[in-house]
Amino acid sequence: MGSIATEEQYQMKKPSFPTEANSLEFAKSLDSKDHLRSFRKKFIIPSKANIKATSLSKPEDSDSAIYFCGNSLGLQPKAVAEYLQVHLNTWATVGVHGHFRKFEDSPMIQWQLLAEHAAKQAAPIVGALPSEVGIMGTLTMNLHLLMASFYTPTATKNKIILEWKAFPSDHFAIESQIRGHGYDPSEAMIMIGPEEGSYEVSTEKILSIIDEHASTTALLLLPGIQYYTGQYFDMKTITKYAQSKGLIVGWDLAHAAGNVPVQLHDWNVDFAVWCTYKYMNAGPGAIAGFYVHERHGKVEYVDDKPVFRHRLSGWYGGDQVGRMNMQNGKLGHGKQNKTLKLTGTEFRPSPGASGYQVSNPSAVDLASLCAALSVFNQTSMADIRKKSVHLTAYLEFLLLSGPSKAFQIITPADPDARGTQLSILLKPGRLETLSDMLEDAGIVADKRKPDVIRAAPVPLYNTYEDVWRFVQIFNSALAKFE
Repeated sequence: MGSIATEEQYQMKKPSFPTEANSLEFAKSLDSKDHLRSFRKKFIIPSKANIKATSLSKPEDSDSAIYFCGNSLGLQPKAVAEYLQVHLNTWATVGVHGHFRKFEDSPMIQWQLLAEHAAKQAAPIVGALPSEVGIMGTLTMNLHLLMASFYTPTATKNKIILEWKAFPSDHFAIESQIRGHGYDPSEAMIMIGPEEGSYEVSTEKILSIIDEHASTTALLLLPGIQYYTGQYFDMKTITKYAQSKGLIVGWDLAHAAGNVPVQLHDWNVDFAVWCTYKYMNAGPGAIAGFYVHERHGKVEYVDDKPVFRHRLSGWYGGDQVGRMNMQNGKLGHGKQNKTLKLTGTEFRPSPGASGYQVSNPSAVDLASLCAALSVFNQTSMADIRKKSVHLTAYLEFLLLSGPSKAFQIITPADPDARGTQLSILLKPGRLETLSDMLEDAGIVADKRKPDVIRAAPVPLYNTYEDVWRFVQIFNSALAKFE
């Protein structure tokens, strides 16, 4: 995927469509011009017959389902099976030597370097330096680990600003961190909500809340994209303003990584976390990623003792030279030689985000992630974003051109304020029935109670024809309520 892209590469105007865009022929013509059309063949698309199957069978190539659920779980890249089999073959062939040996006929490097390799592959996706990215654990676990380093409350400055309707796991993590420091979440959690009658949280509203609470706030923690509404926040502006008021700024990129352009390094973000099973397609519960700005990953030495930002440390965060030496302390004898006393420590963290790693990451997880990232390496976020803006705009155009007005798109209309997802708010009580209708017709789309369908056409494997057929089926399903 190459180096960090510039913001200019991502600037796009909202597409417009002619009247004849409502036809299947027009959708097919867009597919014929799609610069990413070859990427669909790199994924396994479930068939309509299989999405409701109760026994395992290989997905069929023909009569594919319309899969608009990459915002929940991305589809499986075909490379994953190859990489996992290579991992199993390595383990079977050389056992423990797989940690250190590179095979000429393997698409992967030795296990010991897999996490570092995956971090280098992921860095351009989130606009970071390779040294600023780490791969480990899962999103919420990484959030806890980084908050242990970056949430340093005091008696007068202990609040955390988060968004209205945060993803529950983020909410629970923040609440427990506040309680763990002895503070009351009802007083220390400041939630930013939209204005009455709106679902969008304006940048101005966020900045005003920062102003109001800056003197008592230790941390601003927001999502790059709000999972329920699909709103893409102005990360650059918000980060700069919050930091000017003395706040540490962290971002949850669960719905942003691999979906929209982010420039974590250039925007000076303090830390970020993300999962890899949504738009990055690494598989259910896949190993996650995190980012720490280079200024927070520095390791300096004073009198041969490392000086670094506090973090919850583990052996895998130590420098690679000393990682296997197990020199985790010098022991001396206490009084009368009856006890042992710790007299020194030898933990020397790796510079950068890798110094925040804790444990040996699963090579199985890394194999799946590296396979998924190999697809991204064949394109760029600029190209992905270009199609995403056009594909989602086409979905929006067709929905709003339809006969029914019995729904509302609560995702911002501005393409700069959204990713691929459109959140469709239905009339109360229709969600379950309509979702069943869609699935019966071969559509997989995420539903969020009480009344929202989150449709996410993913540019790497969805087509304009998928979008057209989705809208036809959606309109037919809505008509049955009239």
